Amino acid sequence: MLTGPHKVAILKSMRHLSKRGFTLLELLVVISIIGILVALGAVSYTTAQQKGRDAKRRGDLKSIQSAFEQYYAENGTYEITCSDMATATTMPAGLPQDPKPSPHPVYATSCTASTYCICATLENETGNSSATDCSDWTAGEVFCVANLQ
Repeated sequence: MLTGPHKVAILKSMRHLSKRGFTLLELLVVISIIGILVALGAVSYTTAQQKGRDAKRRGDLKSIQSAFEQYYAENGTYEITCSDMATATTMPAGLPQDPKPSPHPVYATSCTASTYCICATLENETGNSSATDCSDWTAGEVFCVANLQ
């Protein structure tokens, strides 16, 4: 059996061992901080996805515009239906579809023998039009391209 200073040292070390671990309050604070960081990360990720889809929409419309201008250069006119201009030569894969079809349908198109207008609704950026028929070229949530000829 221990007595004196040895007993006191052992009791102190046992008390020190029983104080290991975190309190409930410390755990709640850490969990709250982690929750806030996860929420901020989710918002940033969603915004990045929207901007990526908007960039794809803009790129798709520019590709369509280039293909339709190529069609015009080869044939001297545009077609009444936009899908007729998406030939195997100008657009081998056909007209592109919106990267997130719901609630955005396929790209809005309007074609005649002398003009065309193709628009896409953007999710997170400002477009160059506020109307999908190219009638209003003021800033809005729609990005449109039209004939260059």
